[in-house]
Amino acid sequence: MQRKILVVGGVAGGASLAARVRRLDEHAQVVIFERGPHPSYSNCCLPNFLSREIENSDDLVLMSPETFKKQYNIDVRVFNEVIKIMPESKTIEVKNLVSGEIYQESYDKLALAPGAKAIMPESIKGIGSRHVFSLKNVSDVRAIDDYIHANDVQNIVIVGGGFIGLEVMENLRRSGKSVTLVEAMNQVMEPLDFEMAQILHKTIVDNGVDLIVNDEVVAIDENSVTLKSGKTVPAELVVISVGVRPETALAEGCGIEIGETGGILVNQHYQTNYPDIYAVGDVIEVKHALTGKKTRLPLAGPAQMQARVAAGHMYGRFSRNSGVIGSLIVRIFDMNAAATGLNEKECQAENIDYRYAYVIPGDKVGLMPDAHPVFIKLIFEYPGGKILGAQVVGKGNISRRLDIIATAIHFNATVEDLQNIELSYAPFFSTAKDAVKYAALVAVNLQNEEFKQVPVTIVRDLVESGACIIDVREEDEFESSHLINAINIPLSQLRERMDEIPKDKPVYLYCRSSQRSYYAIRALQGNGYTNIYNIQGSFLGISFYEYYQDLITGRKPILTDYNFD
Repeated sequence: MQRKILVVGGVAGGASLAARVRRLDEHAQVVIFERGPHPSYSNCCLPNFLSREIENSDDLVLMSPETFKKQYNIDVRVFNEVIKIMPESKTIEVKNLVSGEIYQESYDKLALAPGAKAIMPESIKGIGSRHVFSLKNVSDVRAIDDYIHANDVQNIVIVGGGFIGLEVMENLRRSGKSVTLVEAMNQVMEPLDFEMAQILHKTIVDNGVDLIVNDEVVAIDENSVTLKSGKTVPAELVVISVGVRPETALAEGCGIEIGETGGILVNQHYQTNYPDIYAVGDVIEVKHALTGKKTRLPLAGPAQMQARVAAGHMYGRFSRNSGVIGSLIVRIFDMNAAATGLNEKECQAENIDYRYAYVIPGDKVGLMPDAHPVFIKLIFEYPGGKILGAQVVGKGNISRRLDIIATAIHFNATVEDLQNIELSYAPFFSTAKDAVKYAALVAVNLQNEEFKQVPVTIVRDLVESGACIIDVREEDEFESSHLINAINIPLSQLRERMDEIPKDKPVYLYCRSSQRSYYAIRALQGNGYTNIYNIQGSFLGISFYEYYQDLITGRKPILTDYNFD
């Protein structure tokens, strides 16, 4: 008997589910209903058209209805909106948006993948103006681009420092526009902890973007926006990117249960409370693998895997659903940032006892061209050592490092497991001890309480309180730049000058990236010192942490000069 599978929504989740059904069942009747003009477009690449990194917007459309039909024998109906679901009769009501015709289709299995819609805060006066846009699909990016060129737009304000906001910011700035990014929180990219986000803040302002944090847009006029602080910013075009909301109206209309996060409630097979109706992608809520709590994760990768599981279950295939950990990555000019699992803020919210290693090794052997530091923050459960999360920022190949740690989290690995993992090595690709292994080695030392450390976030307090701070870099490095009250005792002179270091009060050590200062701590411990601390991230981390905050507050720097090399 021929099965009839209907799919609502034709982008990542919907198109993937339909294609998987076809691979499992050559004879099924598969129909995708897409209310827009394009199925299967690359929504993650939309911002790149604004800089012409992707030259033609047509290239964003991955497959046409005709291609779906010819290659996969899937019937894709664009400009067809599903307006009602009738679970009792297993039928749907569809409106042809071109002709206005309303018709019904029966189904054996129904899959919902309508995605999420951009949030447009009604509290912002002028949010409905013609020069205010959101970015969710190909039509949106074309509308933004057309408006820019038709009106010779030069000044643009991006509202929101999440993924879409950052990517739109970058591409519009690359196209030569004057761009301001306004973020209501005190940092961009919420999955990063505060000190890691400061690296991105420096990158953003260094590339000519006016970055405004801890402020929000309250009104939009024809040529400007007004912020809560009272500041006015020129704006001939505004892009709103403050988050998305699941498209649940269709589901709610037929009695499908909605979860506590506002997404459709599904079981481990992505079935709704109606067994023949499935839901995947941005519209559903999922379980976080580490906390066990419900969350939402509007990312293309998880949507495609959910689609595969759901389609398989329609045909009696079962998969273990372990939940999500939220692995993500973004490029911001010449800097890349990635995160997976829990950050510090989330660990604190969940009352998890944790520690973390913050290291800045090289992404490859320093003799190689284009070698750069890579900033890694590895968070682990204490005392057990189970890996909870990681954040990686750098100019080099950070996706490799993040994905190694994400894989370790998936398999419930500890920092000791990560320390012992065997990784490939060649000088052009990594150091002999890869950056990930450096982070794991430091984490194991911290787990075993072999030394003590303090975070980069308290260094200003240490300096301003007159704490004893030792800089163990060589004299020429110290002369170039240092913390204003630091004492220079190079590692090469440490053993001869140890009597200059007090034992009766706390001593804080730093170098460029915490490696030499760690060696110094080991030497001091071997000579009876106990009240000594390594400053995480050392001078490189301090420079990035302090730079943007000094810039926006005008406060007195605690360094004689910044050093970002």
